[in-house]
Amino acid sequence: MSDEEEEEEEAGNSEYYMSEDEESPDDAEGDDDGEDDDDDADDDDEGYGNAMSAIEHHVVPRAAYHCFGSQEVMTKQAEAVARVVAVLQINSDEATQLLRAFKWNVNRVHDEWFQNEEGVRAKVGLFPVDCAMDVSESEHQVTCGVCFDEFPASGINHVGCKHSFCGTCWKGYLDNALAEGPSCLNLRCPQDKCTSRVTEDMARRYLGPEGAAKLSTFQWRSWVDDNPKVKWCTGAGCENVVEIGNGTAGEGPVDVQCTCGTSFCWSCQEEAHRPVDCETVRKWLIKNSAESENMNWILANTKPCPECKRPIEKNMGCMHMTCSQCKNEFCWMCQGKWSDHGERTGGFYACNRYEQVKDGGAFSQEEKRRAMAKHSLERYTHYYERWAAHGSSHVKANVDLKEMTDTKIQMLGDLQNTPVSQLKFVIDAMQQIAECRRILKWTYGYGFYNMEEDGIKKKFFEFIQADAEVTLERLTEAVETELSLYFAEEKPATDFADFRGRLAGLTSVTCKYFKTLVKELEEGLKGVGAEAE
Repeated sequence: MSDEEEEEEEAGNSEYYMSEDEESPDDAEGDDDGEDDDDDADDDDEGYGNAMSAIEHHVVPRAAYHCFGSQEVMTKQAEAVARVVAVLQINSDEATQLLRAFKWNVNRVHDEWFQNEEGVRAKVGLFPVDCAMDVSESEHQVTCGVCFDEFPASGINHVGCKHSFCGTCWKGYLDNALAEGPSCLNLRCPQDKCTSRVTEDMARRYLGPEGAAKLSTFQWRSWVDDNPKVKWCTGAGCENVVEIGNGTAGEGPVDVQCTCGTSFCWSCQEEAHRPVDCETVRKWLIKNSAESENMNWILANTKPCPECKRPIEKNMGCMHMTCSQCKNEFCWMCQGKWSDHGERTGGFYACNRYEQVKDGGAFSQEEKRRAMAKHSLERYTHYYERWAAHGSSHVKANVDLKEMTDTKIQMLGDLQNTPVSQLKFVIDAMQQIAECRRILKWTYGYGFYNMEEDGIKKKFFEFIQADAEVTLERLTEAVETELSLYFAEEKPATDFADFRGRLAGLTSVTCKYFKTLVKELEEGLKGVGAEAE
C-alpha cells in the first residue's frame, strides 16, 4: 500500500476509534484467530469508551489447541502403542489395553508398570508372563459353559483361563458385546466372576467381516473417547477431533473452533458460551426445555375452580366464570360465589371486594404465589426472547459467512479488480459479527441468573449490553448495506480503499469492545458498585 493510501485509510478510520491509542486496522487484520498479541496486553484503551473508562482493559487468554482428522488420530494412536511396546516388551494388543486403562497417558503406563507390574496386569486383565496359552488341539472332550454341549478341548476356546466355550457361543457373546458399543473393548471371559480379558485375536477369530470392521472402528476411536486431552468436534457429521494444550482443560469455559467452523466449549461440549460459566449454561438449557415454565404459565394465567380445583383460563372480559366441569359459578377476581355478587360488588367487569382486599394489602398466599409466578414468567420471557433472537442472528451470520467464503468473495474481487488475498478484511468483519452475536446471545443467560436484584450492577450491565448491541449494529450495517454497493458495480479504487479502512476500523473497535465485555462479565463486574459503597 502506498503512503498516500495509508494516510487516506487512517483518516477514514479515525471516526470509529474511541481513543488515540486504539489498535490499527492492520493489527486487527493480523489477529484473525481470536488470539491477542503481546502488545495488546499493555494497551490502555478504554474498550467501553466513557462507559468503562475506569475499568482496566484485559486480554482474554485463548487456549492452545489443535484440530485434526481420523487419519492423524490413527497415527497418534499407533505411535503411543509403539512407544509402550518398545519399553515394556509386550505385544501391541496388551499395550493398547494398558493405554486405554490409563487414559492413553504413555508416561503413566510406564510409571505404574515398573512400580507394580503384577498389580497392573491383574487390574487390566493381562495374564502373567509365565502363563502361556495352550493352542494345541486335543481329543479330550470338554463341556461348553453356556450351552453345555461337548466339543474337543483346545486353547482357542478360552482366553488362557481354561474356561472353554464352543465357537457358536463365543460368536453370540461377541456379537452381543459389539451391539452394546465401545464397552466391548474391555470384554472379559463369559465365565461368572472371571476377570480374564478377551484378546483381540480371540475376538477376530469368531467375528465376521462386519463385526471385525466395527471392532476396528471402536479401537481407533478409543484414542479420543478415553483420552481426557482430546474430544470430538460437536459439529453435525464432523469426524474431526480437537486436542487441547496442557494446563488449560478443567479451568472453566474454554471456547475452541474446529476446522469445520463449529465452535464449542471444551469443558462441557455445549456450543461456545463465554462469558457464561458451564453450570449456568446447563441450568439455562434445562430451564428452556423443562416443564417448569409450563407450570409458571399455568400459575400466572389460570386460576383453580373453588370447587373442583381444575385450572381455568379466562378468555373474555367478564368476571362471571362458570366451570365447564362442575358448573360452579364464581367470581374470577375474588373467587367468591357469584350469587353473592351484583351491582354493589362491581357487576360483571369488576369486583370491589377484591379491590378492597388488594388496597388493604391483605393478599392471600395463593394470590401472592400467583403474582410471583407471573413476574417470574415475564422476566424469563424477556431474557429468553432476546437470547433466542440473537441465537437466530448468530446462525444467519454463520450462513452469510460461509456463502461469502465459498462464492461471493471471488465475485467481489473480480468486480473490484482486487485479489482475494487482499479482501481478508471482509471475512474478518463477518467472523467478528458471528462471534459477537454469540456473545450477546449468552449475555442474556448471564443476566437472567446474575442480575436478579435491581441495583447499580444491574443497571450498568444493561447499559453496556445495550451499548454492545449498538456497536455491533454499526459493524453489521457496514457489512450488509455498504458492502452490497460494491457487489453492484465497479467502484473507484480510492472509494474501495476508504471502505476497507472504515470496515477494518469498525472490526477492530468491535473486537476490542467485546473482548473487554467478556472478560469483565467473567469476573463478575467486580469493579462496579465498589466505589459507590
